[in-house]
Amino acid sequence: MLLQLGEEAKLLAGGQSLIPLMKLRFASPKHLVDLNFISGTSYIKEENGALRFGALTRHAEVEYSASAAKLPILHDCASGIADVQVRNRGTIGGSLAEADPSGDWATVLMTLETEVRCLGTKGERIIPLPEFIRDAYTTALLPDEVLSEVIIKVPPRASGGAYLAFKRSAPVYPTASAAVRLTMEGDVCKEAAIVLGCVGLTPIKSNDAETALRGQRITEKAISAAVESARAAADPQSDMRGSAEYKRTLVGTLVKRAIEIAVQRAGGKQVEVSHIYA
Repeated sequence: MLLQLGEEAKLLAGGQSLIPLMKLRFASPKHLVDLNFISGTSYIKEENGALRFGALTRHAEVEYSASAAKLPILHDCASGIADVQVRNRGTIGGSLAEADPSGDWATVLMTLETEVRCLGTKGERIIPLPEFIRDAYTTALLPDEVLSEVIIKVPPRASGGAYLAFKRSAPVYPTASAAVRLTMEGDVCKEAAIVLGCVGLTPIKSNDAETALRGQRITEKAISAAVESARAAADPQSDMRGSAEYKRTLVGTLVKRAIEIAVQRAGGKQVEVSHIYA
């Protein structure tokens, strides 16, 4: 159908990203190709050291999945997206394929080793997530391709992560967000991944913030260095949610809290996380 209808056709999964854009006239496709009638596109599987999510897996399915709960950062994300109506309709594949700069999933999944499987008329491609998302609302998908699966490699033992977002209220997009994943070796950080959301045209991987933690004991000094590096990496724009400087300060606070929770989770503690509301 995509080949027949051409580039003026858009794929419809849960519609929780696309329909708002259409209401605001930011997207005006002539045709919608509904994916919801295709069987076998919604699933969560554990296979060969990875979690595999069908593209039409709903946020709510991830929220209540025992398999996804083994990576608490996934539950942080799924359970905090908007409200229950949106979580029951929105999909993990649709969120990634829309590449909305204010979305949640891309920020979280970039802290993990994540790939997306794309199917087209010429076969399939498996693309690392950082290469898949190219710009705001722009991905590596070709006109005759669909995103069919999200593949997340399970991190090593003694790993922990956390995702926090700051919102004015549940249904709205975050003002800023931060995802952190750490792998610990005793009290020393062996590996770190820190990604900032809603403060750039795409999720921002803060390499300097990661370097500030890697190989270090997680002390207040190391955390402060990571926070300052994260603030420097942020590239926010002033809008109705706050000024650029406000967002830069806010994302630093979120990174600090996420690091502290990630350390506890890496040590085996069960820590409940909820987003922060104004």
